[in-house]
Amino acid sequence: MILPMIKYTFIAYHNDYDKFLNDIRDIGVLDIVEKISSEESVPKEKLDYFKNISNALGFLEKQKHIAQEELKLLETELRKQKIDLSFNYIKNTKWADINTENLNKQKQKEFKVKFQYYRDKLANKDLEKSHLKGYEIYEEISKLTDKKDALVQNLLLLNKALKAAEPWGEYSHETIQKLKENNIDIRLYLVSEKKFDPKWNKLFDIYKIKTTSPFIYFALVTEPDKKIEIDAEEVILPDETTNQIEKRKSENYVEIVRIEQELHYLALNYLEDLRRYLLKLEEDIDFNSVIGNTESAVEDNVRIIKAYVPANETDKLNQYLKNESIVYFTEKPKPEDKIPIKQKNNRFAKLYEPIGELFSLPAYEELDLTPFFAPFFMMFFGFCLGDVGYGIVILIATTLYKFKANKEMKPFLSLAQFLGIGTIIFGTLTGTFFGINLIEIEALGNLRNLMLDSQKTFYLALAIGLFQIMFGLIIKAINKSRMFGWQYAIPSIGWFILILAILDTALLNTTPFSKYIAWFAVALIVIWSDPKAGIFGRIGKGIWDLYGITGIFGDVLSYIRLFALGISSAILGFVINTIALQILGSAPVIGHIFFVIFLLIGHTANLLISSLGSFVHPMRLTFVEFYKNAGFIGGGKEYKPFKNKLIIKEENNL
Repeated sequence: MILPMIKYTFIAYHNDYDKFLNDIRDIGVLDIVEKISSEESVPKEKLDYFKNISNALGFLEKQKHIAQEELKLLETELRKQKIDLSFNYIKNTKWADINTENLNKQKQKEFKVKFQYYRDKLANKDLEKSHLKGYEIYEEISKLTDKKDALVQNLLLLNKALKAAEPWGEYSHETIQKLKENNIDIRLYLVSEKKFDPKWNKLFDIYKIKTTSPFIYFALVTEPDKKIEIDAEEVILPDETTNQIEKRKSENYVEIVRIEQELHYLALNYLEDLRRYLLKLEEDIDFNSVIGNTESAVEDNVRIIKAYVPANETDKLNQYLKNESIVYFTEKPKPEDKIPIKQKNNRFAKLYEPIGELFSLPAYEELDLTPFFAPFFMMFFGFCLGDVGYGIVILIATTLYKFKANKEMKPFLSLAQFLGIGTIIFGTLTGTFFGINLIEIEALGNLRNLMLDSQKTFYLALAIGLFQIMFGLIIKAINKSRMFGWQYAIPSIGWFILILAILDTALLNTTPFSKYIAWFAVALIVIWSDPKAGIFGRIGKGIWDLYGITGIFGDVLSYIRLFALGISSAILGFVINTIALQILGSAPVIGHIFFVIFLLIGHTANLLISSLGSFVHPMRLTFVEFYKNAGFIGGGKEYKPFKNKLIIKEENNL
C-alpha cells in the first residue's frame, strides 16, 4: 500500500532557520518540496568532489576484498612453514627464516614486501593507527594511486627499453667511447635475414651479435666518421644494458607492491572513516539543496519551506513544532502536486518492491500493485524454471548464504528463497527433477497422476494468464473508482463480464443467456467509455475501445512463454543427462569421473541460464500484460526524507 502524505508549510525567522533545519533533519521524516534540483542548488565543485570521494570509497572497498584474500594466502603460507602468527613471535621473525625456494625471483620479492608489511603493520593488533580525517584519507589514496599509475607507465617504458637492449647483450658506453677516441668506431645494425648480404662480411668488419628470426643484429667495426653504404637499419645503442634495466624493473615492481600494501592498509583500517566522511558530505549537499529550495519573504527576514510527511510519522514532528513554537500549516496534497511515494507492505510483498521499482513507482493516487503481482511473480518464476532439483539447489544455497550475508543483502536472499519454493512446487507439478521426467518413473505410483503432461501444462499457462488479466481488470475497476468515481469503473467491469461471456459461449455453455450477457457488457463499455463526454462522444470512443478485445486475447497468448521456458529448461536438462550417460559408458573408471563432472557443469550452466530467463520473462508479463490491464499509471517520486545519514546507517546496521 501507499502511505498517505500530509503537506506541511513551515515559516521560520531567518536567524533561527539553520537550527530549525538541523532539528528537522534529526527528526528525519520530511521530504522537501523541490523548486530546483540539487544539481542547480549545490555548486558543481561540491558535487564533483562528492563523486570523487564516492569513487575512492568504491576503490577502497575493492582493495579491502583483495587485501583480505591476500592475507588469507599469506597466513596459509606461513602456517605451512609452522610459523606462529602471534605478533610477539612474528615481530622477531626474519626474512631469512622464510623458505621461498618454490617461488621465482619476482614472486620472492613480492612475498618479501608483503611479509615485511604484514609483520610491521597488519599483524600488530596493538599498533594504534594514526588518525586521518576523511579528506586526508582521500588525498593519501590519490597520492598512492597517482604514484602507482606513474610506476606502471614507467614499467611499460622499461619493458620497451629492455626489448630494445636485449639483442645487444652487456656493453659499456665508456669502453665504446674510449675505442672511438682510439680511432675505432662500432656501429650497430638491424636487418632482415632475407636482406642480409654475405658479401658484407668481405667488404666490412662485421660481427653477428644475435639472430632472432626474422632479424639479424650485427656490429660493424670501422673508422670514425667513415661513410658506410649498407642496406640495413642503423641502431642507436640504448643508454642502459639489460642488467641495468632489469634492476630498475625489479625496483619499480617492488615499489608497486609496496604501494599496493599501503592501499591495503588504508582499506583495512580507514574504510569506515571514509564512508562516514562521504555521508557527511552527502548531508552537506542535502542541506544546501534544502537551502536552495527555501523561499524568502518579509524583506528576507522570514524563511518558508514546504515538505511532505507520511501521515503515520507526524507525532514526533508535531511535538517538536509545538515545543519550539514554530509556525506551520498542513493540508492534503493536491492531485497535481509531485507527491513522494512511500510503500508499506507485508513481509512477503515487501521483498518484491525492488522488482516493481525497476519499472516505476506507482502514482500517489493509485493502488500499489506490489502485493498483487508478488504471488504471480513467484508462480511465474517457478513455472519457467520448473525443476524440483533446481528449486532445491536455489533454496539450500540462499538459506546457507543468509547466515553470513549482511543485512542489506538478506531481503534479496529471502526473495530467492521464495522463488526456489515456487520452482519446487511447479517442478513437482510438471514432474521434472534435474532433467529426469518423473512421470515415466513407475515406482512413484499414483503420485504420477498429480503431475501434468505437456498439453496440460500448456493449458495451465493460458489459464493462469487469463486469470491474471481478469484479476487486473478487477483491480483497474477498484482503482478507477477510488481515483475518479464509480462511473469510471464501469468499462472495466464491462470488459470483465464480456470475457466471461465469450468464454462461456465458446467453451463452457453453462447458460443460454451468455450472448445476452455479452451484449450487456458491450453496452457498459460503449455507454460508459467516457463519463465526461456526450452521448455521441461516448459511443464513438466506446466502439473504438471495443477493438481492444484483440489486445486482451493477444495478452493471454503471451503467457505461452511460461510453458515454452519450462519445457526448454526440462529439455536441456534431459540432453545433459543423455550425454552424461554416454560418457559414463565410455570407460570403466574415468567415465564415472567425467560423468559426475559433466553433470555438475551442465546442470549448473542450465540453472544459471534458465534462472535468468525465468526472472526476465515474468517481469515482462508483469510490466506489460498485468500492469496494462490493471490500469497502472506509475511515474511516482520516491520518498526521500531530509535525514541524518549517520542515523540511517545505524538504523540499518550498515
